[in-house]
Amino acid sequence: MSRHLIFGKFGLKDKVAIPSGEDEVATPLQFVQATKRLDHGIGNALDELAAMGVYPSEIGVDLLVLAAHIHAADTRISRDTESQDNWTREIRLVVPVSDVDRWRGSANLLRRMLNFLTGDRWTFDFRVRPQGFERFVAPQPLVFAKPPFDGLSLFSGGLDSLIGAIDALEQGRNPLFISHAGEGATSAAQEVLFRRLETQYPKRPFRRLRMWMNFPKELVKDVPSENSMRGRSFLFFATGTFAGSGLGRSSQLLAPENGLIALNVPLDQLRLGSLSTRTTHPFYIARWNELLRHLEMPVTIENPYWNKTKGEMASMCSNQALLKRLVPESLSCASPTKGRWKGHGTEHCGFCLPCLIRRAALNSGLGERDPTKYTLADLSAEPLTSTEAEGLQVRSFQVAICRLIGRPGLASVLIHKSGPLTDESADRQVELADVYLRGISEVGQLLSNVTTTPN
Repeated sequence: MSRHLIFGKFGLKDKVAIPSGEDEVATPLQFVQATKRLDHGIGNALDELAAMGVYPSEIGVDLLVLAAHIHAADTRISRDTESQDNWTREIRLVVPVSDVDRWRGSANLLRRMLNFLTGDRWTFDFRVRPQGFERFVAPQPLVFAKPPFDGLSLFSGGLDSLIGAIDALEQGRNPLFISHAGEGATSAAQEVLFRRLETQYPKRPFRRLRMWMNFPKELVKDVPSENSMRGRSFLFFATGTFAGSGLGRSSQLLAPENGLIALNVPLDQLRLGSLSTRTTHPFYIARWNELLRHLEMPVTIENPYWNKTKGEMASMCSNQALLKRLVPESLSCASPTKGRWKGHGTEHCGFCLPCLIRRAALNSGLGERDPTKYTLADLSAEPLTSTEAEGLQVRSFQVAICRLIGRPGLASVLIHKSGPLTDESADRQVELADVYLRGISEVGQLLSNVTTTPN
């Protein structure tokens, strides 16, 4: 186990010395090569936004640079080799920024956010950008057309973000959609779905910012990469708020996610703490809004579907015909390429947690046969082994369903298991417990005829 320090550098002349602590492995992260253009996709994002008439603030650029540090650390420091318990890593970041005092005032809040999100132990410090890099955003032209966007919305290629996009467009809104181009199958789904939306709404001025950000696998010397990627949502939200800082008005960044997944209550005692993702958990979104207030950025983050199940999102979608056409091209699976060793292509496995919630939602929400192709096409064809991948999550859902059937009042206790809800009013906590019950019930209908066995 090693503690890790990742520190950003701006150009080859940036010779800053960052002292490393005892047993701390230091890794530089270079952001500027031959020119003053930011690497890792940030320079490209600035160019794309400028072409749309969007000019982010320098604090917005700082936020994206910080997100790059986090994304690099999260994906290039292995939990298996670099932690004492095969999960919790100790990571310190030193980030060059435009306003050191403002960012240092956010360090404790950032630590609280990231510790909650990833289950690691993070430490943040900041230094002033080196001379010559005081400004990265091009000056606004003296005369330019204001961007047509009336807000922002995350666009991941999944079913929830697709429903969110359709609802926003059907309501007459023109968001700037935000995507992260990472894993190939997910990126392909984003591209196909967005082209379909452009075809459906040809005269509307909505656009998409696609953030390309990846790091070499050998970034941290002699340390394997990490595939859990619990911190990816920080990059997703940071990209959206970075863009939002240049819209010239206060705006919302929508993060469409059904209430069951947003809460992500552990299904059983084997899914505790960081083993449940917290991407859109109410506590995490509340901390983001606290950070944005501290940074004086004109953006707030909101999940408009926090009190809806995935099935309710589908059934209430503003354009049912369009949704039904596009469902097969959306991607919900946690690992859509896992079947390649069996000769399958990129497709939904059908048995991971997101696939089960998707199947349940489409069965209850669309009222017709689910058009998605699943590797495990029929969950009830034969008993599933609960200790193997095909039956593991099914059995966990069955445990949660049985627990709630006998004592539905437990929902008001269980919703606190995945994280604090201290920012939520009493009325909203009642609604959260109710959406949790309804979401579990949707999956229960899907699994009513499914059998699992210990071996």
